[in-house]
Amino acid sequence: MKTIILEQPGQLELVETDEPHAPNENEVLVRVERVGICGTDLHAFSGNQNFFTYPRILGHELAVRIEAIGTTTFAHHFAVGDLCSVIPYLSCGKCIACRNGKENCCTSLQVLGVHTDGGMRERFRLPLDRLLKADGISTDELAIVEMLAIGAHAVNRAGVAEGEVALIIGAGPIGLATAQFVQLSGGKAILMDVSPERLRFCREILKMEHVIDANHDPIQQIKAITQGDLPVVVFEATGNAKSMHTAFEYVAHGGKLVLVGHIKGDITFSDPLFHAREMTLMGSRAATHVDFNWVIDSIQQKKINLAPWITHRATPEQMIQEFPHWVTPAAGVIKAILTFDE
Repeated sequence: MKTIILEQPGQLELVETDEPHAPNENEVLVRVERVGICGTDLHAFSGNQNFFTYPRILGHELAVRIEAIGTTTFAHHFAVGDLCSVIPYLSCGKCIACRNGKENCCTSLQVLGVHTDGGMRERFRLPLDRLLKADGISTDELAIVEMLAIGAHAVNRAGVAEGEVALIIGAGPIGLATAQFVQLSGGKAILMDVSPERLRFCREILKMEHVIDANHDPIQQIKAITQGDLPVVVFEATGNAKSMHTAFEYVAHGGKLVLVGHIKGDITFSDPLFHAREMTLMGSRAATHVDFNWVIDSIQQKKINLAPWITHRATPEQMIQEFPHWVTPAAGVIKAILTFDE
């Protein structure tokens, strides 16, 4: 079967591998139909991804179809032929995080396509409880659910309230997802980036009301929108060290900073600034079932239009040639999709 392997940074290969064996107990065999290309994949290609080893089969934003179901020890509603999204986080269910309902930061978390091989292959096996069936959602949309869930989780972490002003730094897919769920929470989203192309996309395609250029006195631009205040919540979604350092400056007194992106290395900040503003600093990792359910419900209710997000598409053969270009800003990628069924 066709399998795409990232052998080492900068070296992506399309190879033939053996078909997987029949599913074990509480497992399913699935056929991959779509794979969303994530910032994690791009960073891994560039050699800048945390928690990553090579070689690796990438792919954790997945739309799959069930081909076989193993024997099960619990009741379920799945059937062969079902089209599903995937929760790509494999947790132990026993550690302190899992016991507290935070399986997204399990002490031994394995993420498909990062810590263990993912879905850039025609078929593979995975635990049945990692599937999500969602009627009325297209194959493309199912492949984007996980990306949206990361933004939804960040917003749930921050507890954005009706009318609160939230600054989202970074207009990549995760930043856009975060902004989307700020708005669905009733908050007022301000999205900031340095890329003219992404800023234009936010204004003209997504019709976002408040979009600012980080290159031109961003604090004054923010205050012009908020009648002089800084945002109560700031989401940093760039995965850029300099931006993460600077993000502390944008948080209102008594406000929250949520680091959605992450880097290889340390983050430092001014302790007087941090304490004077009695700031709350949060990390946000992956997503929970609650976040996935919020995403699926929002798509089903047509609260999110995902069609404009998909800017690039490729077959496995095409992706080997095109992927190296997708990592460059000039490519203008918002969301790229790998298709195995076309």
